[in-house]
Amino acid sequence: MLRFAANLTMLYPEYPFLERFDRAAADGFQAVEFFFPYGTPAETFSLALERNQQELVLFNMPLGDWDAGERGFASQPSRRDDFRAGLDQAVAYGKALRPPRINCPSGPEGNDAQPWPTLVENMTMAARTLADIDVQLVVEPINRNDVPGAVISNVEQALALFEKVDSDNIAIQFDLWHSLRAGEDPFSVLKSHMDRIAHIQIADVPGRHQPGTGEVDFEKLFTLIDNSGYQGWVSLEYHPQGGTQESFAALRRMGILG
Repeated sequence: MLRFAANLTMLYPEYPFLERFDRAAADGFQAVEFFFPYGTPAETFSLALERNQQELVLFNMPLGDWDAGERGFASQPSRRDDFRAGLDQAVAYGKALRPPRINCPSGPEGNDAQPWPTLVENMTMAARTLADIDVQLVVEPINRNDVPGAVISNVEQALALFEKVDSDNIAIQFDLWHSLRAGEDPFSVLKSHMDRIAHIQIADVPGRHQPGTGEVDFEKLFTLIDNSGYQGWVSLEYHPQGGTQESFAALRRMGILG
């Protein structure tokens, strides 16, 4: 049976952030994720999770000034100190909130030459450091339409990175939206590389809205994932078209949500 989580950064925008935990619980979600915990005391999230008997399954490492358009710097030699400081933050929140996984996209190459050696160095350090607190590092390929210059933009590049990272505490966060925007065949990718995928996020295309609003055959997709023996979470990470509760209609018809 597939297990579904709610991304609270994107779902329930009608409500204040902390209320989204309660709304997700009322809709049957026993697991949640969000982009970033930083700037809010970890205890605040712990109380919301405990109140709703929910599991936090994922958050991201710091990726810079998000509101200003930064999308990570793990590949940029000039930002090594920022990466290390961000890793320290992620570890502190990881110890408090105990997610099984923390995500770190590569970010764009920026103006620095030779991004790969820096990326390998940083990802090796992150994978080893997170292993010490029993958290898995996942790397999300991000399509270059959304993040121009993203160093890791598809699954094959992520697998090439893993060959160079000196740790086995690293896996792929597979985002259906980014896969399709990068020109991949997600069905082929999932069939070929499910053993390297530890977390999945979904949205329909082309609008990045809920299943049923675009071109993806989600019944086929869910059957493939379920038959693969995948043990991780499938997170709903989309911009609801209409109200959030109404956006679950197709999933409810498929028997995904009660």
